[in-house]
Amino acid sequence: QAQAEESGGGLAQPGGSLRLSCSVSGRAPSPFSANRLAWYRQSAGSLSRGLIANISPDGTTLWYADNVKGRFTISRDNIKEVLYLQMNALKPEDTAVYYCNGDVPIWQWGQGTQVTVDS
Repeated sequence: QAQAEESGGGLAQPGGSLRLSCSVSGRAPSPFSANRLAWYRQSAGSLSRGLIANISPDGTTLWYADNVKGRFTISRDNIKEVLYLQMNALKPEDTAVYYCNGDVPIWQWGQGTQVTVDS
């Protein structure tokens, strides 16, 4: 069964940048390029993952949550089968574990990648 694999997290200072990547291992139920994909995050103490950005299969239609709009950019490479999240102007409130999956989850959830924003 396909499982998401996130990477690129780490410690950043407020105002800094990080770039997250997401790939899939295992046998996916549908081609990578066929799915609307998304980034989610879960803050410490939160009971659920929140959707923060998604991208259409061809990469032309993007959506962002209000609290990341203008700072984060979602993109994808359907040839390499990688999903990206460029995060700029990071704030302490962006501290969370970040996950990728379909806009409607289609893969097993990965471990996520921890992003910590702290001076």
